[in-house]
Amino acid sequence: MGPISLLLLLLFINADAKSSSSSFTPADNYLINCGSPDPTLLDDARTFKSDPQSSSYLSTDEDILASVASLPDAPPPSLFLTARIFHHTSMYRFLITKPGLHWIRLHFHPLPHPTYNLTSATFSVSTDDTVLLHGFSAATAVFKEYLINTTSDKLTLKFSPMRNSVAFVNALEVVSAPDDLVPDSASAVPAGEASVVNKYAFEVSYRLNVGGPAVTPRNDTLSRTWRTSGEFMAFPDGARNVSVPNDAITYPSGGATPLTAPYPVYATADQMADSATSDPNFNLTWIMSVDPSFSYLIRLHFCDIVSKGLNELYFNVYINGATGAANLDLSTLTNGLAIPYYKDFVLNASAITNGSVVVQVGPASNVVSALPNAILNGIEVMKMSNSAGSLDGLFSSDGAKKINSGMRVAAVVGLALSATAAALLLFAAVRWCRRPKLGYEKQKTFSSWLLPLNSSQCSFMSSKSKTFSTIANSGVNLGRFFTLNELKEATKNFDEKSVVGVGGFGKVYLGEIDGGATKLAIKRGNPSSSQGINEFQTEIHLLSKLRHRHLVSLIGYCDEQSEMILVYEYMANGPLRDHLYGSGHLPPLPWRRRLEICIGAARGLHYLHTGSTQGIIHRDVKTTNILLDENLLAKVSDFGLSKAGPASVDQTHVSTAVKGSFGYLDPEYFRRQQLTEKSDVYSFGVVLFEVLCARAALDPALPREQVNLAEWAKQRHAKGETEGIVDPAIAGTITRESLEKYVEAAEKCLAEYGVDRPSMGDVLWNLEYALQLQGAEDSKIHGADMTDDSGLLVASSPMFLEGLSAR
Repeated sequence: MGPISLLLLLLFINADAKSSSSSFTPADNYLINCGSPDPTLLDDARTFKSDPQSSSYLSTDEDILASVASLPDAPPPSLFLTARIFHHTSMYRFLITKPGLHWIRLHFHPLPHPTYNLTSATFSVSTDDTVLLHGFSAATAVFKEYLINTTSDKLTLKFSPMRNSVAFVNALEVVSAPDDLVPDSASAVPAGEASVVNKYAFEVSYRLNVGGPAVTPRNDTLSRTWRTSGEFMAFPDGARNVSVPNDAITYPSGGATPLTAPYPVYATADQMADSATSDPNFNLTWIMSVDPSFSYLIRLHFCDIVSKGLNELYFNVYINGATGAANLDLSTLTNGLAIPYYKDFVLNASAITNGSVVVQVGPASNVVSALPNAILNGIEVMKMSNSAGSLDGLFSSDGAKKINSGMRVAAVVGLALSATAAALLLFAAVRWCRRPKLGYEKQKTFSSWLLPLNSSQCSFMSSKSKTFSTIANSGVNLGRFFTLNELKEATKNFDEKSVVGVGGFGKVYLGEIDGGATKLAIKRGNPSSSQGINEFQTEIHLLSKLRHRHLVSLIGYCDEQSEMILVYEYMANGPLRDHLYGSGHLPPLPWRRRLEICIGAARGLHYLHTGSTQGIIHRDVKTTNILLDENLLAKVSDFGLSKAGPASVDQTHVSTAVKGSFGYLDPEYFRRQQLTEKSDVYSFGVVLFEVLCARAALDPALPREQVNLAEWAKQRHAKGETEGIVDPAIAGTITRESLEKYVEAAEKCLAEYGVDRPSMGDVLWNLEYALQLQGAEDSKIHGADMTDDSGLLVASSPMFLEGLSAR
């Protein structure tokens, strides 16, 4: 054989070896597009079975489906256009050909349905041994990915709706994974060795391609998605992207393979850059929010694609401040350059502070010969199941709540104390029943659990209509307590003709008291709604402490006979949305009035964010939650989803489940589940464009590029076509200067990252300035001062001009 033939043979063998090492054929491969009448072929060549084709796997006595024509905000759309809904516990059962590691991937998107509100659906999902989700709800598209170790020849996926709710799923995957994908042991953080790691179940929290573009399932043999890492980088100016062609990467004969991570992950990286810092030995830092009650498996991927020779790159690796690896020299570990290497760590829950996983790489300070540098190619963070076999809370797959030995002792003590307390309560009840009668009986109430009891007052006062309920010595005035009979009389026994609105909590009725002299808005909780005692309590506690001209005032409440009723001041002109579109009998609002309404709402939100020590995040800002009184004065309403802001200056966010409304939801909050005041700012930016354009935040009936108002408005503005999206009813009345300032404020609110968005105070200033610019032009036209009865600062106001110059 000649030298050329030999060379070709070697190249063929090498190429064949590379191909075989990167291929994997799963023994079990169940892909189901739930509710779909036809099979679905994705761009990565995977085919998801239709609902009829997968009916043999499903055990349910229901056949409830949902579907839509298109959903541009939910990639990939083909898996989110249909769903299967379960009103009762239902199960998918799969035959497992080869027990071992399996991916479980769940796709959720709450589609519209004439009977069921999927945005408020709350449910649990579990396997035979592991709880995947407990009390889960999805306000928008959600993708969940798990890696579990099956030990039998069957696997069950159980969907269990919470009481008075439903469960749903759009698509699911049960697919075999390579058995060596999870290590037997890993380095424990802060110290030691963690063994039998592969016996746990895992939820993928983060999978990042550091320094490179997103990697889709099309480019990953195991159909994984690798996100970009930029949003998690704490000091982006200190990092510089570096990349090489994929064919420059050579996998070792042992260790990392293309199944560990694909070529694009190892062919891109972040390294240290010249960041103009006085200390060249800074660390590259990535911060990812996690649930601090769980431990995590962290896999870091490295590949030296920056060095020109061996033994040039030495660096340290830190996990949550603890040293994970010191003086790491990749060329010594791999015997070459551009050769993939990975290292696993187990981060114990006790080492997680501020609810974050912090990964850092930095130069080794004690290696004099090396230039300061560090590199990282990829990050995987996977939540590990707890002692209850759960990845969401302490509930086991059989529904029982597990407690450890320490908790068990506490439970025994608590049980003894409870028994004692019960005996005392029984004694008190007997004495109470033998008391002299006062001519009336108190009705049943659960108010006593809402606030702490004290010696001077053991419950809310609930006698006559003029009585006000307060907690003694608490300083919190909860407003007037209304009896249920009073509210029935005020609403004509909750007559449907009195309904003036419907929300997630329940219906809102117009009520009249004092012989019709006083009108009230009475919000009655719906027992079947997902919003219940928590939202009821939140509204009472927040609104009892807050008083502002631009916040709807809480008048009182009623909690008799298990009712949850809130009573507010009546806003005669209803929600802002009705004055913009969708209501043919209301005249369009002039531009100046729209500006005043936006300024009023901004003032209310600014007060929420700054009016208390922690601040309050509304979490559901939209045009239906901005109400107008008889003078069209704007007031922010509906605080059932609101959350207190960070408790200290060291905290930048509140980690919480994603809740909100389609079209208004902050994308960063959705991705990271980190709630900040800037989440309200994003939602308010959508409101500003809604006011300008007089159209819904989401309108599926429009052409694809126009469905999402925020994206469409930004695109038109970038093309210099802003005037083309203005509501025709006001298009000829807005000055160019006022429009430009207004749109500038709205677009800044919609910045991709919260750090780039203005505060509500800055938004307020810009809106006032837009009104100033509009007022100045109106003054030229009408030759008069443009002040009005709402107290807003306009063109001729010296107070406004003084504030303008001060800023």
